[in-house]
Amino acid sequence: MSQYEIKEHDVLVIGAGGAGLRAAIEASSLGVNVGLVCKSLLGKAHTVMAEGGVAAALANVDAQDGWQTHFRDTMNGGKMLNNWRMAQLHAQEAPERVKELERWGAVFDRTKDGKILQRAFGGHTWKRLCHVGDRTGLEMIRTLQDRGVHQGIEVYMECTITKLFKDGDRICGAFGYYREDGRYILFKAKAIVLATGGVGKSFTVTSNSWEYTGDGHALAYDTGADLIDMEFVQFHPTGMVWPPGVRGILVTEGVRGEGGILRNSLGERFMFKYLPEATRNDYAANEEEAIKWTNAAVAGEKTDARRPPELSTRDNVARAIYTEVKEGRGSPHGGVFLDISYQDSERVKKKLPSMYHQFKDLADVDITAGPMEVGPTMHYIMGGVRVEADTCMTRVPGLFAAGECSGGMHGANRLGGNSLSDLIVFGQRAGAGAASYVKNLTGHPEIDKGQIEEAIEEMEAPFKRSEGVNPYDVAKELNKVMSTYVGIFREEGDLKTGVAKLEELKEMAKKAKATGTKSYNPGWHLCRDLHNMMICSEAIARSALSRKESRGAHSRLDYPNTESEWSTCNTAVERSEGGMKLEHTPLPEMPSELKELFKKKEPSHA
Repeated sequence: MSQYEIKEHDVLVIGAGGAGLRAAIEASSLGVNVGLVCKSLLGKAHTVMAEGGVAAALANVDAQDGWQTHFRDTMNGGKMLNNWRMAQLHAQEAPERVKELERWGAVFDRTKDGKILQRAFGGHTWKRLCHVGDRTGLEMIRTLQDRGVHQGIEVYMECTITKLFKDGDRICGAFGYYREDGRYILFKAKAIVLATGGVGKSFTVTSNSWEYTGDGHALAYDTGADLIDMEFVQFHPTGMVWPPGVRGILVTEGVRGEGGILRNSLGERFMFKYLPEATRNDYAANEEEAIKWTNAAVAGEKTDARRPPELSTRDNVARAIYTEVKEGRGSPHGGVFLDISYQDSERVKKKLPSMYHQFKDLADVDITAGPMEVGPTMHYIMGGVRVEADTCMTRVPGLFAAGECSGGMHGANRLGGNSLSDLIVFGQRAGAGAASYVKNLTGHPEIDKGQIEEAIEEMEAPFKRSEGVNPYDVAKELNKVMSTYVGIFREEGDLKTGVAKLEELKEMAKKAKATGTKSYNPGWHLCRDLHNMMICSEAIARSALSRKESRGAHSRLDYPNTESEWSTCNTAVERSEGGMKLEHTPLPEMPSELKELFKKKEPSHA
C-alpha cells in the first residue's frame, strides 16, 4: 500500500485563480481553517489572461450606468439563459468587490478627478470596465495573493486533486498528488470549493494553458453534481494566428475597446454587415459614426455617436471572422486583420503595454506599426457545475463551485469583463457559503479507507499496463475531434460523428500507459487529465447535439434560428450507471420587477 501525507482543513479550496483566492480569503476571514491547492505555482492563473478589465457599474465615466443596466446587458448577452439570480447578484455586488480590491492595494487607472477609470467593452451599454492598462487580471491576482498570504492560508503548490470523497452524501475530503515527485496527499475537509477554471485543452487552438483540463467539472461530475450549459463554448474572436510562436495567444478585447478596427483581405471593415437585427441600432451605422466614437474615446470626451461594430458580443464577432475566412476574404494565414496602428504609437503603448511588449518580445510583432492577424481561439466555457446562486453550493452537501468551472451565471455567452467580476463576486460567496456550512455541520464526516485505496489504484494503473496506448496520441486525436466536429459551427451529422468518436477515444483513454517513474512525468499526469478531458468533451458534444437551435456561442447550421421553446431550459448532464445522462431542466422563473427592466430602453452610446 502506497504511503500518503495527511492534511486536515475545515475548508479546502481547489484552484488558486481569482475565484479560489477570493473564496479562501473569505472563508479564512470567517474563522475557519482553510487549505488552498493549486495545480501550478501560486500566481500562475488564467485570471492573469483577463487583461482588458473587470466589469462593474461604478458609473465613474458614464453616470447613467447602474446595476440594472449591467444586469440587463448580462442577461441579453447570455441570450436570457442565465440564472437570473446569479446575474442580479453579480451586477449588484461587483462595484463593492472592485472597491474592496482597491482597499486591499489594487492600483487601477484613474480618471482626471482620481476615480477608477472605465473603458468600453463588447456588449456593455456603458463604459464599465475598470482596468489597469491591459494587465487587469495580473493586478487582481497580485492583490488577492498578497491578501491571502498575509492571512496565513496554507498553500499546496504543484498539487493535482484526482478524487473527492463522501461520507454518505456529504463531502469529507480529497485525494491528490504532488506533480514534482508523485507523492500522494490526502486532505480531510468538511467542505470543498472547486475553482479550477475551464476545459480549453480539449481543443487544438486555445488561449488556455496546460492546466485547463476540466478538473473541477470532472471532479464534481464524478462526485454526483450535475453540469449545465456545456454546449456553450466561447471562442474569443481575437487570438493571434501568426506568427506560429504566438498562435492562440489572446489579443485582449481592450484593443477593440480602445478603437481597434477589424478588416478583411479586401480592406473592408466587415463587422457592419454582421450586426444582429435585434441590436443593430445599438451600434454605429457607418464608418464615419464609428470613427467619431473612437475619436471621442481617445480624447476622453462625450459623444452622441454609437459604439463601433467591433464591440459587438464575442460570439457574433467570432462567427463573423470565421465566415470571412471561410468565404475567402481572410488574411494570408487564416485570420483577419486587427489594426490599432493608426493611432498614436505612444498612446497605444501606454494603454496596452502588455500587448505591445508581449508580441514584440515573443514574435517581433509591433502592434503600433501595422495590423495583427487574428482569429477565433477557444477561450472560455459558459457551462459548468450547477450551483445555488446565493451560496454557490452544488447539490452535493459540502461541495461548492465558483468561477469558470461553475455554470449558470453567463448563460449562452459571456460578456467580456464579466469573468473577473464573476470571480470576485462568487468567489466571496462560495467562501462564505463553505464557512457557514462548516459552522452549522453536525457530526464529523469520515473518509472510508476503501475510497483511498481505490484512488491510489487508479493513479498506479497506467504504470501497471504491459500494453497500452500513448496518452499524447489520445490527446491529439481528442483535440482533432473537438475542433472538427464540435467547433464554432455545428450540425447534427458532425455532432453525431463527434460523439461516436469520443466513445472510441474514451475506451482508448482507459488504456493510456505511463513509463518511467512518478518524478517529473508529464505522460503520467496526462493519463489522469484525459479522464477529465473526456468527461467534459462528451458533455459538450452531447449537449450541443441535444439543443436544436442557435443561441449565443452555440451555432447550429441545421437549426440557425433562436427558438423560444429552448429559452426556458438548461441542458444538464449527470453521471449514471448507464453512462452520461442528459436532460433539459427548467430555468428558474425571473421575478416580475426584474422582467420590467427589459421593457425600458436607454441610449446605448457612451
